Amino acid sequence: MRILIVRNNSNSQAVDASLLLATYLATQGIDYALCDSPQVGVIDAPVESDLGSPEDYDLAVILGGDGTILRTARYIGASGVPILGINFGRLGFLANSNSEGVVAVLAAALSEDATAERRTNLRIDVLCEGDEVDEYGDPINPRSFFALNEMALTRGANGRIIDFSLAIAGSSIAEMRGDGLVVATATGSTAYALSAGGPLVAPSFDGLVIVPLAPHSLHARPLVTASNDIVEVDLSGNPASREATLFIDGEMIPFETPVQRVYVHTGDVPTTLLRYKSDSFYEHVSKVFF
Repeated sequence: MRILIVRNNSNSQAVDASLLLATYLATQGIDYALCDSPQVGVIDAPVESDLGSPEDYDLAVILGGDGTILRTARYIGASGVPILGINFGRLGFLANSNSEGVVAVLAAALSEDATAERRTNLRIDVLCEGDEVDEYGDPINPRSFFALNEMALTRGANGRIIDFSLAIAGSSIAEMRGDGLVVATATGSTAYALSAGGPLVAPSFDGLVIVPLAPHSLHARPLVTASNDIVEVDLSGNPASREATLFIDGEMIPFETPVQRVYVHTGDVPTTLLRYKSDSFYEHVSKVFF
């Protein structure tokens, strides 16, 4: 067995906890790798490290908040390696409490005394101006990204609202104008989508949540899709003077040319989060949001 420990190196408590876990694993004869959160890379610009492939690990232990978990989930990708988050952040909606100590939580996971939650993630394919397309107008070599929480398409630095069309499963839904759009998983329903007026969705839901951002309309409402639906956002009619910006799990994605279309659908392999003595989703929601 080999374990990856990822710590929020800007949090002194997380750093101390990582050293404690490293000592514990060494006494148990369990191989491990220890890294700071920047070492798992940033979107579209991986940082050089000696971590190797995610498939080299049997478990990833995250010492930090939800941001550190999101970054590690992106590194894990479709490998299926389970993630054990231990909260050293603020909200920590995706992490376990550290109140019983990090060794106790890890020991419980190793003895299979933790519940595995399979969370839907996103695959986001982006077509930019000038990209090659097939005879149907679909991208031949799309720029693909992973997200556990959400994709957000928003107005750019000039602050002007953007124009776009929305289609789901091949059916045109609306021509829209506003600050943009969020497409989230159930996991991401408690993040940006919630702030934009979207619904709270139980983690087991495997569809998508679509929330318009400040739409210039009295009719636009959040939508919830089926698990196999593909969401298409078309920006080809958006004037060049109204630039659009793409964010994935809170990180801005720069492109050399304007974004033309974005396709969002569920990933092929869910992200597995391990939960130990945690409140139920509804108990947590009651404490945090009500």
